[in-house]
Amino acid sequence: MRHDAPLLWHEATKSYIVSRYEDVERVFKDKAGEFTTENYDWQIEPVHGRTILQLSGREHAVRRALVAPAFRGADLRDKFLPVIERNSRELIDRFRGSGSVDLVADYATRFPVNVIADMLGLDKSDYERFHGWYTAVIAFLGNLSGDQDVARAGERTRVEFAEYMLPIIRERRAAPGDDLLSTLCTAEVDGVRMSDEDVKAFCSLLLAAGGETTDKAIAGIFANLLTHPDQLAAVRADRSLIARAFAETLRYTPPVHMIMRQSAADVELSGGTVPAGSTVTCLIGSANRDEDRYRDPDVFDIFREDLTATNAFSAAADHLAFALGRHFCVGALLARSEVETGVGQLLDAMPDLRLADGFDPVENGVFTRGPKSLPVRFTPVSG
Repeated sequence: MRHDAPLLWHEATKSYIVSRYEDVERVFKDKAGEFTTENYDWQIEPVHGRTILQLSGREHAVRRALVAPAFRGADLRDKFLPVIERNSRELIDRFRGSGSVDLVADYATRFPVNVIADMLGLDKSDYERFHGWYTAVIAFLGNLSGDQDVARAGERTRVEFAEYMLPIIRERRAAPGDDLLSTLCTAEVDGVRMSDEDVKAFCSLLLAAGGETTDKAIAGIFANLLTHPDQLAAVRADRSLIARAFAETLRYTPPVHMIMRQSAADVELSGGTVPAGSTVTCLIGSANRDEDRYRDPDVFDIFREDLTATNAFSAAADHLAFALGRHFCVGALLARSEVETGVGQLLDAMPDLRLADGFDPVENGVFTRGPKSLPVRFTPVSG
């Protein structure tokens, strides 16, 4: 497609598919105001309610200013890094003496959801409910065939999550604490505060987007390193390379493979014109393997010189896994903190980490993608 059909009308999804790096980058950066996020009105609003992803202009800028401080700088370092470290350690403590574990089922799927619940000041014993909700939401997003049971399950999560969250939000407004939910309830920018529905929708988005993607990123890093033992050894010897391993994983096996946008005008892209009012499906996985952008793009190489780890978690990133432009992932630095902490602690706990005999990691998924399981063996470390 990149070579022969860089702009492809896809009848089944009623969208134009773009697959080249230069086109996906242009859609995301959207310097000319040609693309909107109106697609989220039908794509995610039925399960989350109206979220920051759907906003534009001043409304988007104010909402982002309300939520962004918690995900960067002093708040992230002082308030939430200890939460990340504690949650990772608690999970590892369950299996550090066992000699074997499924890194997906027993760690990656649980870690980011536990962190977000802890950050929000929610009860981690409700983990199974959180995980069930975000799994239903992700299934809804990837429901390209229009399965009615999947659609109903996704829509049901909106009702159930609202019934769970709205009383808690009202409690935090009345008696704020030191948690992220209290911060969201009390934050004010230019006289604007988030409504109960705004806060609920953001928490719903945070659980789904922050849970599913970091889950698949951690699984992806280990799948990639375990199948490239020399690079695993390098990362084990020099933990500063974890950032490079994460950046290359985001390029090579991105957790999110597709993001949609809506064209506000007729737009010329490689291969033709996208008519105004069309849905555009950006293939991140393809763009991140574009041979015109990366040398040997189908090779996993944490030392590659055409990918910069230092800006991989900012809007100046030269991969596309977090999108770009004004809707660049607000949780990118949180994800980096979770991954660097989690990978470091796992390597400490499992000094001779290796795949279970005969296991070959396989990715699954359409919108989001990663290994469904990752059974590993290791010699337990005493103490």
